[in-house]
Amino acid sequence: MGYCSGRCTLIFICGMQLVCVLERQIFDFLGYQWAPILANFVHIIIVILGLFGTIQYRPRYITGYAVWQVLWVTWNVFVICFYMEAGDLSKETDLILTFNISMHRSWWMENGPGCMVTSVTPAPDWAPEDHRYITVSGCFLEYQYIEVAHSSLQIVLALAGFIYACYVVKCITEEEDSFDFIGGFDSYGYQGPQKTSHLQLQPMYMSK
Repeated sequence: MGYCSGRCTLIFICGMQLVCVLERQIFDFLGYQWAPILANFVHIIIVILGLFGTIQYRPRYITGYAVWQVLWVTWNVFVICFYMEAGDLSKETDLILTFNISMHRSWWMENGPGCMVTSVTPAPDWAPEDHRYITVSGCFLEYQYIEVAHSSLQIVLALAGFIYACYVVKCITEEEDSFDFIGGFDSYGYQGPQKTSHLQLQPMYMSK
């Protein structure tokens, strides 16, 4: 019963991860955040493989899924540190999440709840010609906190997925060890059905 509930819970967690990461992928595409886009894509593939392994009783797939959860947590911790400007990181000047090939920021920077975008004219001399120079004000929630919330949710789901993946792999391994598929029937001393005769042998007397 516990094994079945563990599998069902892991399937549910994988489903939640797919929904959340697809939502996150859409907004990362809108913000041209190339590093998160790549990481999200890999995460989607691994979660699908983990879901397949859980349904089809493939412990190797589930193990790979569990290992990836550790890396996924690490990535999301880095994203949180980036937006909270931990250490030498700076969300205003660093273009790490765009691989330094564009100046795009988080989509939520201009489109967050209550945000008002105002174009600044004339633009400063240092601003690229193909980019507009704007100011954002009136946001009910700053964009970095929205990004941190997304990453925090991913960490919670990843930790839950890791725990249940380990549990399901443990259950599958124990089930395989408890039954020998090759010689599993030898210990029962199988014997074929024996024929019973309904005829009683009677002694025969021969007279000379």
